[in-house]
Formats: sequence, structure tokens, C-alpha cells
Amino acid sequence: MTAENLENDLGPVSAVIVLAAGGGSRMKSAKSKLLHEISGKTMLHYAVSAGAALNPDHLVVVVGKYREQVIEHLGQLSTSVTTALQEEQLGTGHAVLCGLAQLGELSGEVVVTYGDVPMLTGDTLRRLVAVHRANRNCATVLTAHVEDPTGYGRIVRDGDRVVGIVEHRDANPEQRDINEINSGIYVFDVETLRAGLAGLGTDNAQGEQYLTDVVESAHQRGDRVGALVTDDIWQTEGVNDRIQLARINAEMNRRILDSWMLAGVTIIDPGSTFIDVDVDLSRDVVLLPGTILQGATTIREGATIGPDTSLRDVEVGAGAEVVRTHGSLAIIGDGAHVGPFSYLRPGTQLGRNGKIGAFVETKNAVIGEGSKVPHLTYCGDAILDDGVNIGAGTIFANYDGVNKSPTHVGKGAFVGSNSVLVAPVDIAPGAFVAAGSAVTEDVPAGGLAIARGRQHTVEGWVAKRRPGSKADTAAGAHDGSIHPAVAESRSQQKG
Repeated sequence: MTAENLENDLGPVSAVIVLAAGGGSRMKSAKSKLLHEISGKTMLHYAVSAGAALNPDHLVVVVGKYREQVIEHLGQLSTSVTTALQEEQLGTGHAVLCGLAQLGELSGEVVVTYGDVPMLTGDTLRRLVAVHRANRNCATVLTAHVEDPTGYGRIVRDGDRVVGIVEHRDANPEQRDINEINSGIYVFDVETLRAGLAGLGTDNAQGEQYLTDVVESAHQRGDRVGALVTDDIWQTEGVNDRIQLARINAEMNRRILDSWMLAGVTIIDPGSTFIDVDVDLSRDVVLLPGTILQGATTIREGATIGPDTSLRDVEVGAGAEVVRTHGSLAIIGDGAHVGPFSYLRPGTQLGRNGKIGAFVETKNAVIGEGSKVPHLTYCGDAILDDGVNIGAGTIFANYDGVNKSPTHVGKGAFVGSNSVLVAPVDIAPGAFVAAGSAVTEDVPAGGLAIARGRQHTVEGWVAKRRPGSKADTAAGAHDGSIHPAVAESRSQQKG
């Protein structure tokens, strides 16, 4: 059977061992380098997911430094794993020994991968196992050809067989000219792996037990060792410092953007657009420059996002527009409009054709269909039914220093500008709140609440207190008439 046929009908492997014990000192970080993220997921998450694609009987993660952090993170993943402790980092061969010690008797194949190679995919591991089985290898290594192999282990071949892997520090000048490099990712038959590990020494520049020596010992015993050459060098790239982390992040993001553009999403400026791996977009979505979509954000058909917008775990409905906005754990309905300069905090739900406008902050607010919170408002712990209009400068005073309480604004109600709604308070359907009111009591349906002091006007105050000022000059020149626009509005209101 060919490798392609085997890949399509691939049975499980006995074990996958993910090496994740290194300290990652070059990251200069207080957390394990494996917990740094690429496109919204940790490097370790990618490694575990790739290994799980093989449906192994056992999935083991070898931990060392920062093991408490790593084990806690593994507990948050959906994949069930076993951990093995490598107390001292004595090399990759020693790390695999630590992993095998957790498994007891095994038969079949063991796949070895790394926790810091985030672009390695489950599909590539499946191809690696398929090639291993099709060629009846005892060991198979994933390799790649690179222009500059400096620093990498070199693959030494005899025809189509691999006879050894030489680390860069230990390579002679002829071996350093080889441009086929070792990824450090292998499939071993269990017997070959155990036999090779039993004979490991430390006669090398690092004084460590190299897993690569298992390959050479297998060849010397007459076992067949093969290779799968990948044409995607990024799948062999590890992350050791923040420069490499940024490079991998950029490449992963480029691939995500390309896949969405091919699926019918318009991205105006890919250079300033970032999309996490779990984001879901529909066709005819338009992403303007400066858009950042994170977590489990979903954008439905025909919506426009940006410019300068970041959304995390936000649902955006079809045809909605979100402009210069930051939002998290929020829902935006079909045809709704948000922004510019809006802040949607967790629990925000904006209904169909609703509006959250400029310099508005919402939190735990359910805003009904067609309702509008257009400008300069804090709307927290609020329930706004359909067709509500909230005037500029309104504050939903939801916190009394001890408790947070809700405010309800009924269907078709109107709240005038510069009002304060002191929760808990209920404004019934069709009610009005006069501008500048501080509402502390419920407002009945169809009623008008006016909660402000009466205006007191002092005639001639400017002439007495500011004589000779610009205001005094302007007042002296005024004929006492009311501006036509105000007069017309009053006339219409009386009529």
C-alpha cells in the first residue's frame, strides 16, 4: 500500500511524546516559552493538537522548568495528556526516556515532537507515519532543505536511507555543506527506540544524550531509517527567542489572512490586519486597516469592521458596521452600527439595527432592536427594549459603592441628554425623561419625568459683574429677539 493510501486510512500510533522540558531562557520571560501565543493559541496547544491528530493510545508531554505553569495549562486543553518529569535537562534522548518511563510496556510506534514548533500540523505527522509504514522503516525523520543550514543538525544519507544525524557543533566541514536538516521530529518503532536509548552516551560537544544518536545506532544494527522531506520549512521552525516568536506569528497570520481572502473576505491592508486562528468569517466581510480579531470572534456576511478596531470573542451580525471600536465578549446584531470610539465590555448585546455611537461605553447591557445609544454615554447593567433613544451624556449610575443594580428602559422610551438614571430604576414603555434629569424613581408608561432644579435667571448680571467685557459689549448690542431657529421650534411644539 502506498503512503498516500495509508495516510487516508491511518490507524492510531502507540504513543506521541512532546518534549517540553526546556527553560526557554532566551525568551527572557517569567513564564514558560511554550505558553507564549501564536495567533491566539499557545505554542504548546499547537503541539498537543498536532500530536492528537494521530489518535495515539498515549499522549505524553515531558515537562521540566516551569512545570507548574505547563501542567496547569495542559489541564485547560480539551485533549487528555499524561505528563512526565525531566528533572534535569540532560538532552533530548534523556527526555524521551523520561516520557517512556510513564508508559510501561508498548508495541507499535512512538512519535516524538517538540512543544516549541507551533506550525507543525497534524497532517504532516500523519504523512510522516504513513511514509514510515509504507517503507517498513524502523525510524523515520522529518527533514527539510534550507539555503543556510547553520546551527541545524545535518542528515547524512546513503541513497534513500538515513545513516546518521550530525549536530552542527559536531559536524566536520564536509558534513556542514549538507543542506538537508533535521527537524527533530521522528517516528520510531518501539523496539528500535528502546534499543537506541539504552546505548546513548554523552560523547559530544554538549555532553548530552542526543536522540539523534538513536538514528545512527539503528542504522548500524541494520534497521532501515528513512525520511520525509517537507517543502514547508516553517513546520520545522522552533521558537527560542522573541524575534523568532514574532517571525512565526507573522507567517502564521499571513497564512490565516490568505485563507480568508481566498474564502471571499476582503482585507484592505493585510499588513495591519491580525486574525486569530479560531476566528470565523463569512463571505463578503470587509476588514479595513488596523483590524484585530481575536479569540472566538465571528463576523457574519457583509459586515464591515474597522478601521482601527479590535474585537475579542465578539459576535457581529450580517451587514453590521463596527468602526474604531474595542470590544470583548459582546454580541452585535444584524445591521447594527457601532462606533467610532466605542467600548463594548463583556455582556453587551446590541439588537438588530441598533446603534452604539461615539464615546459610548457599555457593560452587561442588553440593547433592543432599533434602539440607539448614540454618544457620550455610560450604559452599564441596563436593559433597553426596542426603539429606545438615549440622549447624549446620559449615565446609567449602576453602582452605589457596594452593589450593582439594573436599569430598565421600556419600548419606545426617550431619555433626554445629560441625564443620570440612578439604579435600580424602571422607565416604562413610552415614557420620557427630560434633559438634565437625575432620575431616582420609576417613570410610568407614557409619563414625563423632570428631575432638576428650576432655572433662576439674574437680569443684568453681566453689566454689573463684567462691565466692559466682550460679553457686556455683545449683550448691549442685542435687540432682545430670540434666534429664529429657536422661535420656530417653540412654535412647532406649541402647535
